[in-house]
Amino acid sequence: MPVQLLNPDTLSQPEVYAQLSIAEGSRLVFISGQVAHDAHGQLIGDGDLSAQAEQVYVNLNAAVTAAGGQFDDIAKLTIYIVDYEPSKMAKLGEGAVRAAERLGLDLVRPITLLGVAALGEPDLLIEIEAIAVLP
Repeated sequence: MPVQLLNPDTLSQPEVYAQLSIAEGSRLVFISGQVAHDAHGQLIGDGDLSAQAEQVYVNLNAAVTAAGGQFDDIAKLTIYIVDYEPSKMAKLGEGAVRAAERLGLDLVRPITLLGVAALGEPDLLIEIEAIAVLP
């Protein structure tokens, strides 16, 4: 596994993300922002942030797998949430937990979370892009 996650004692110890990832590998994979569309382009979870988050994580896993890697190879996530407010963290967390259980994965990674006014389509509530390092 080319990505080692680390929470140094000198930084806060978040439960839902890692402060650092140390990547050693030979291929960088930049995964475009994934949204809550299934393989047929249908929106999953219309109006439901947690359902959309679950689908986005499923899509991220599919993307990194298609590149020849696995979710553990993802070194960094950038999460965009429409009209973000702190209460939306619970919905994001619910979707992430369901995706982790569904996929049998640990989704904890270094993240940057950004609130945005809108995404590329009006019904999208969340988008996540990723950087992976493959051996």
